[in-house]
Amino acid sequence: MRILFIGGTGNISAECAAWLHERGHEIVVVSRGRSEIPPAYRSVVADRKDPVALRAALRGAACDVAIDFVAFELAEVQLDYELFRDSVRQFIFISSTTVYARPPARLPFTEDSPLGNAYWDYAQKKEQCEDWLRARHAENGFPVTIVRPSHTYSKRWIPNPVSSASYSFAARLERGEPVYVPGSGDTPWTLTAASDFAAALGGLAGHPQAIGEAFHITSDEVLSWNRIVTEISVALGAGQPHIVPVPTDFICQVAPRMIGTLQGDKAHPGVFDNAKIKRFVPGFRARKTFAEGVRESVDWLRRHPEHQNLNPQVDATIEEVLQAWQQRQHAASQ
Repeated sequence: MRILFIGGTGNISAECAAWLHERGHEIVVVSRGRSEIPPAYRSVVADRKDPVALRAALRGAACDVAIDFVAFELAEVQLDYELFRDSVRQFIFISSTTVYARPPARLPFTEDSPLGNAYWDYAQKKEQCEDWLRARHAENGFPVTIVRPSHTYSKRWIPNPVSSASYSFAARLERGEPVYVPGSGDTPWTLTAASDFAAALGGLAGHPQAIGEAFHITSDEVLSWNRIVTEISVALGAGQPHIVPVPTDFICQVAPRMIGTLQGDKAHPGVFDNAKIKRFVPGFRARKTFAEGVRESVDWLRRHPEHQNLNPQVDATIEEVLQAWQQRQHAASQ
């Protein structure tokens, strides 16, 4: 099959493109041209947010399956519909498990769990896109499949509760500096290696029975935030980490930018039932443990420091929260 990726160089999408290419599929990647595209792929340079440029770039770029990893604005999926409604066998929209209501009504999450995230506009926009695409499927058979990743990481990321795309959290652990976790740190959470996600997504690509369906794809391994941070520290060779548990409401009061990612996601239990994806992709299971995956990430990022994306704002946020919490505790003890 010829499979077109809108966004094929990112944390998850690069692994998915590689998995499908290794199995003989032709890969077309639409990107802004800022990231290196493997020479075996066809590269289409266009800005996803420039409709005129995207229409022009995709003129004549026929494909069997189109996968959009980037869209989260309604206008973007409406453009996808315009571009692909008469030309693809399947359109896969990469949504997010953040569309599920928080706090969860019940665990584990299934694809039928209630939607509606009251805390995060990103999740609300993804849900709006899902609803619109479902309506097009019901109305005229638009061949959409909805896929919801959760907290997924590749060798480029070390996942954590503050900013997974930056090495700054890991760098603090390397230096022996404290980090915070939301609440007690015992909230159960699921992390998924992008290589495992890719195997499941690859099984859905071109799958006729997957059309009209929604799937989340996650690992079955569930860890607490305390255990996750400890595994990161062990992978770094930094020993026992200095973890400071801080109430979620307090974190969000001090750093309001964390409201979406914490109250809308990571501060609540994230446990998923993967029975549906396993039915549609027989033999699939997430094989990589977090202990194994984070060691790979640490090793790769140390060998490629140009990809560490050290971000002073991450350090500033952690320090801001920790200092405010220390002051609160000191005042309470007086």
